[in-house]
Amino acid sequence: MSRNVIQVQPVSRAHSADQWSTGLCECHKDIGDCCFAMCCLPLFACKVTNAVGACPCLPLLDCISCVPPASLAMRASVRERYGIKGSVWSDCLYGCCCYTLSWLQISRELKRRAAVHASSSSMSTKYTSLTSLQGAHLV
Repeated sequence: MSRNVIQVQPVSRAHSADQWSTGLCECHKDIGDCCFAMCCLPLFACKVTNAVGACPCLPLLDCISCVPPASLAMRASVRERYGIKGSVWSDCLYGCCCYTLSWLQISRELKRRAAVHASSSSMSTKYTSLTSLQGAHLV
């Protein structure tokens, strides 16, 4: 009697590891943060920056420049940390043209990556800190 061995494994429908887990305009996936960001974006950006492990006041620098340095740095550091494809040019474009949506996408990415990490290591943190990138030149 011969046994049939299944050679094909199920394929996950999740985003690939080198892509953002949600699109830029998928705010409906986190209504609470969307409302918070729409009501008080500077405070929301400070909260996300603190979760990344950087100085929470860093986003306040964004208001003094045409190119928002904190938004650019946070997108770049999250991309670098999680191996997400992109470039400084795309970070700059999103930071200048889609400022609020960019911060919301960064927040969703941190939450989703932390949730995956927590489920695999039984940790219950809300965000994964990027302390290993502190002091690195990101731009």
